[in-house]
Amino acid sequence: MSDKKSKSEKQVVMQEYSKLPEPSPAGGGRELFHAIQDPVFVVTPDGIIIDANKAALTAAKKDLSEIIGQGICKIIHGGSLPHMKCPLEEFLRTCFTNYVEETTLPGLAGEYLLTITPVKDRNENVRKILLVARELTGDEVRKADSFRTAQMASIGELAAGVAHEVNNPITGIINFAQILLDDSEKDSIQEELLGRIVNEGERIAVIIKNLLSFSRESENDNDLIDIKQVIQDSLTLVQHQFEKDGIRIDTKYAENMGQLVGNFTQLQQVILNLLSNSRFALNERYPNPSPDKIIEISCNPSVNDQGKPATQICIKDTGTGIPQGILKKLFDPFFTTKPSGEGTGLGLSITYGIVRDHGGTIKVDSRMHQYTKMIVELPQLR
Repeated sequence: MSDKKSKSEKQVVMQEYSKLPEPSPAGGGRELFHAIQDPVFVVTPDGIIIDANKAALTAAKKDLSEIIGQGICKIIHGGSLPHMKCPLEEFLRTCFTNYVEETTLPGLAGEYLLTITPVKDRNENVRKILLVARELTGDEVRKADSFRTAQMASIGELAAGVAHEVNNPITGIINFAQILLDDSEKDSIQEELLGRIVNEGERIAVIIKNLLSFSRESENDNDLIDIKQVIQDSLTLVQHQFEKDGIRIDTKYAENMGQLVGNFTQLQQVILNLLSNSRFALNERYPNPSPDKIIEISCNPSVNDQGKPATQICIKDTGTGIPQGILKKLFDPFFTTKPSGEGTGLGLSITYGIVRDHGGTIKVDSRMHQYTKMIVELPQLR
């Protein structure tokens, strides 16, 4: 949905707003509306905000005049990517009743449980929808994180099963095609078609290998490692590419970060995957040279959710950002925020699997058109 509304659309929105009940001396609907402590938005089925209570204005840090007539996606999520639809706006158009969506709302401070309730007129037509955002408690946030972790573990097991089932037949297809290719006439149509079969089969084999990497069904050679060295070696590999794109990288390492036990190559793959995504986001937002094309990498001692010492690695870019409605899907296999043909959707899945295999966690903090932070925590050797 475009953030720029035409004059006629703006007039329609204001007409809708003018139909809301006026405050009465006895304490009418408007006073009760503003007395609600949770943020509440009133929107059209198209996602245009026609009212908001005081709690919503406080949480969004905006005046009513800045909100009326704006798309709910822009105010709550900060916007969406051009090639992806906003899940919230898509749901609003269905006009389902009492749907609850757990989400992080960067337009608001905190993490919220979003309740969507259509309001019907006398003719049973939905002209307005109430969005109530209740801030989650610390226990609810931890419970949600645990549930997502369990979901990702299940996806990993499913990915491993699918990979094993596909691996044997695709190997047979490649081998048989290669035998026929060896016996085919040079520069014939048969040679071309068989060559394509082999190439496509090998591409599937690479995807299968990545799925197995995601499920971590591979041998792990863990040793004492210096995470600073992992990051520096990773940067050496991409330095030329980043310089060509005009991307500056700032690094900050704390002293006495503690020792880690892990697989150097696998953790290097984590860093490279995250740097690749940051590079893509920066080039999307700044196609031309810009002083704002920056990636910040920090490494500091931390304490994990179990109260044990850990090392926290944060990679922050000032690129396009990630729509909040899809944050939960980021680590799902084959899900990608990139346009069609730009990515396989396995990079973050593999990254998640490696971090999980090392006993760590990975989290995302992002605001559209502002920044994205990928935060990796790895347990230290006690």
